[in-house]
Amino acid sequence: MKIAFQMDPIGDVNINADSSFRLAEEAQARGHSLFFYSPDKLAYQEGRITARGQDFTVQRVQGEHAQMGPEREVDLADFDVVWLRQDPPFDMHYITTTHLLDRIKATTLVVNDPFWVRNYPEKLLVLNFPELTPPTTIARDLDTIKAFKAKHGDVILKPLYGNGGAGVFRLTVEDRNLGSLHELFSSFSREPLIVQKFLPAVSKGDKRVILVEGEAVGAINRVPAEGETRSNMHVGGRPEKIGLTERDLEICATIGPLLKEKGQVFVGIDVIGDYLTEINLTSPTGIQELERFDGVNIAAKIWEAIEARRA
Repeated sequence: MKIAFQMDPIGDVNINADSSFRLAEEAQARGHSLFFYSPDKLAYQEGRITARGQDFTVQRVQGEHAQMGPEREVDLADFDVVWLRQDPPFDMHYITTTHLLDRIKATTLVVNDPFWVRNYPEKLLVLNFPELTPPTTIARDLDTIKAFKAKHGDVILKPLYGNGGAGVFRLTVEDRNLGSLHELFSSFSREPLIVQKFLPAVSKGDKRVILVEGEAVGAINRVPAEGETRSNMHVGGRPEKIGLTERDLEICATIGPLLKEKGQVFVGIDVIGDYLTEINLTSPTGIQELERFDGVNIAAKIWEAIEARRA
């Protein structure tokens, strides 16, 4: 198959951690051809959805991991699969790319389905499952957020469309910084904030569960660094081997059918203790860590699902 990756610069990735690199590596091993383009090279041109990018091959040698061909313009409708893999922020630039990719779905399989990526951003889809999530409020109004904090005391405050642990704050009962933080966020963004009851179980880790076609295939545990609340690996969280609990499987069984129905082939959910906190559709990570811990080829499972859908 002809595979296009819409992603951030592939030359900058960590080949031992990046899930997009692992997906490209497995695709190449399966005989598929690879094409790279960055989101800003995506265009609508008189009825055609085009991209300027490069054919590429990969090898597991950091710094020499991607061999790039000359730049050329392609019609994405000529490809079998397009991967929507750029990192958030989930802003209007990101949203526009989903609208453009929607236009080739009659001929090309876009993974994950851009319509539902756009309509189910990670911190909003969980609202469909209140029985699985900690107490949550989404608001821009400071009084509403203050009332939530007064009710629950110890809370986590974060941007609604952030990623990688950026801008995540824990506000304890004694903390007096909510007003200042709200003022800071409001100075550069019109987006609401999300505030959740703090879950002490995060000290034992924030579990990333990987689902393929709505089925759980394994999990890794991300443990916060000393003195940190955030467990994201972008900010020093330590990955550990961990199994799936009955509660994890219950959560996956509840949300899995919807994910499969909406074309979300590769999803990473975040679970703290017994609670679902995020459903990551935009550019989930964790494949390589899970493969190392469990000795399972997760990338192959993803490609088997894609090949089946394409067939």
